[in-house]
Amino acid sequence: MGNYFERVMAQTPTNFWINNVTREEAQKALDMGAVGCTQNPSYTWKMLISESDGDYAKDLLRKILADEPDDTMAEVKLQRELVAKVAEVYMPLYESSHHTQGYVSIQGDPFHEDCETIVKCARYNREVSPNIMAKVPVTPEGLKAIEILLAEGTPINATECMAVRQVLDLCEVYERVAKNMENPPICYFSLITGIFDEYLAKYVKEKGIEISPDVLWQAGFSVAKKVHQIVAERKYNVGFIGGGARGLHHFTEMVGANASITINWKGTADKLLEQNAVVVDRFCAPTPLSVIDELTEKIDVYRKAYYINAIDPSEYEEYGPVVLFRTSFEDAWGNALKLIADMRKNG
Repeated sequence: MGNYFERVMAQTPTNFWINNVTREEAQKALDMGAVGCTQNPSYTWKMLISESDGDYAKDLLRKILADEPDDTMAEVKLQRELVAKVAEVYMPLYESSHHTQGYVSIQGDPFHEDCETIVKCARYNREVSPNIMAKVPVTPEGLKAIEILLAEGTPINATECMAVRQVLDLCEVYERVAKNMENPPICYFSLITGIFDEYLAKYVKEKGIEISPDVLWQAGFSVAKKVHQIVAERKYNVGFIGGGARGLHHFTEMVGANASITINWKGTADKLLEQNAVVVDRFCAPTPLSVIDELTEKIDVYRKAYYINAIDPSEYEEYGPVVLFRTSFEDAWGNALKLIADMRKNG
């Protein structure tokens, strides 16, 4: 019969990627059916304080610090070294799938996300392995960088998508570049449903908005369903990654989507395997119009996400859910920088 993930993939178009893994988790996820892996800017901090891999990460860092005088560049180099080991684990899948699976994406320094820096960092990381994928935020600067990188043949994971329009802007960039290429690179967008839901929960509490928990619970999924439908209708050749899971439901409610759902191993993937629930396609059930109406009427942040013209690209970078997501990256990246400075000072 297979494990839970194997059954999901056998019975639906849905599969899973694993997020921010230790070396052991990378292999476990691959063995359980993961078809890709992604690391975000909090990865170096997670590894540096990991019970299993902390010493390993610090040993790598000490070697880097011996030759690298700049702390930020030391963290960039450490991230690449750590992710390179994960890329090795996924290389056999990359090769056996004819380069359609087995990618490992890297998103760099969250404090420097201008086009020039993103492109430079992506090129640097791609030197390690062909299955390294550049992970780039969908902001005005990020979209510029994505267009340059795609034209160079760089596979892309376009992340920090919270609104329908962000996804469509990314798809239009891809279509524009790909039409002039004989073999365009693979491209995904990452719709961060879990973080979007987390932000809305905090937003309605802070604003004192009275709304049914049953209605609010459907917010992120309704955006995901709309994105899924439009991308299919317009026949965009861009893959769908769901991310930011804040509970098991952020995987189970997405089952049925033609998408890869990114989850952590500890607390999500391991729990889903343990529960071994029946596979049910819940994603294809439409969101009731009454739910859309209530969310739209009461939560302006939701309206900006759901309606294409309710948000302007100039708003992407400072859009509340995006800021929440990026802040977590900045905190972790900054913590790693502090540890790097301490190690440089104290040896």
